[in-house]
Amino acid sequence: MRAIVRGGVFVVVFMTLPLFGFEHWVLNLLIFTLMYAAMSSAWNLVGGFAGYPSLGHAAFFGLGAYFIGLWFQHHDVTTGYEPFLILPLAGLVAAAVGAPIAYVAMRTRADVFAIVTITLLFVAQTLAFNLDGVTGGAQGLAMPTPPFELARFEWPFYYAMLWILLTSMLITYLSMRSKVGMSLDAVRADEDKALGVGVHVTGVKVLSFSVSVALVAMAGGVWAYYESFIYPQFAIDPIITIGMVLMTFLGGRGTLWGPVIGAFILVPGQQYLAYRLGGSQFYLIAYAGVFLLIMLLMPRGILPTIADRMRRRRAVAASSGPDATDGASPPSAGGGGGGAGVPVPSGGAA
Repeated sequence: MRAIVRGGVFVVVFMTLPLFGFEHWVLNLLIFTLMYAAMSSAWNLVGGFAGYPSLGHAAFFGLGAYFIGLWFQHHDVTTGYEPFLILPLAGLVAAAVGAPIAYVAMRTRADVFAIVTITLLFVAQTLAFNLDGVTGGAQGLAMPTPPFELARFEWPFYYAMLWILLTSMLITYLSMRSKVGMSLDAVRADEDKALGVGVHVTGVKVLSFSVSVALVAMAGGVWAYYESFIYPQFAIDPIITIGMVLMTFLGGRGTLWGPVIGAFILVPGQQYLAYRLGGSQFYLIAYAGVFLLIMLLMPRGILPTIADRMRRRRAVAASSGPDATDGASPPSAGGGGGGAGVPVPSGGAA
């Protein structure tokens, strides 16, 4: 029930935010924050729950962007909302492309899988540069200009990104309470044992990867329409994948809210440093520093670390409750009492 209440409050707050009349730059920041929150939540299905650290998701971000761009080279935009309506089709195309890739790549594990997926990213980027007859190459691919009124120009993009985020979180929430989620947990814990007890290992891995890249591709489609021009070095950028991974690790892998919290911390910080430092890209050093701090201080992320500390505090409080044996009291008549200072949990032998 508490999870439903939190989700309801989150939806209401972010559905109403544009109504407060924020400046354009604030809405622009919110769009990119929601975009990364959605993509991090999607990446979490593979890298968090299944334990397969994909570094190639930016390839599918670019696939979604180019799909929307190429589609509207041959179709007209009249109301301005047509690109949003075909986002599910972009997701289906990405899932169809991703399924056979996952089937092959997920035969490897851990570091080898990460290398295979990042190789996929660079192959996709090279193709985008060299297939200039399709993608426009380094000259880029133009999108139709959105015919939205200036005062509310960002609103459709904001709500599209919010819809993708909510979809990703809903899929995560449902999978955590289903056999698929249990299967992914088993795969992450010990894939060989999971296979031995009857888990359809290949099926759940391919399914999680396909759903994940479909959501990322839809975010890429919204981004392309918002930016109005697609360049390979920006549409298929390793930094996009690094952002997803870092935000998921920061908030906590394998959790519902962890990737969202990570995005809402890092994206505003990254934007601030990018504007302050200009085109020097020194903010990437800050990215690396954050990642190092996470690995050293909170290797499991913010939410799991907080949850662990709260459990320890509750355990200490329970052990020092009224039913606990005081360290200075004499041992029990049976002679089995612990030494001084060793608490006896509540509910022990009277």
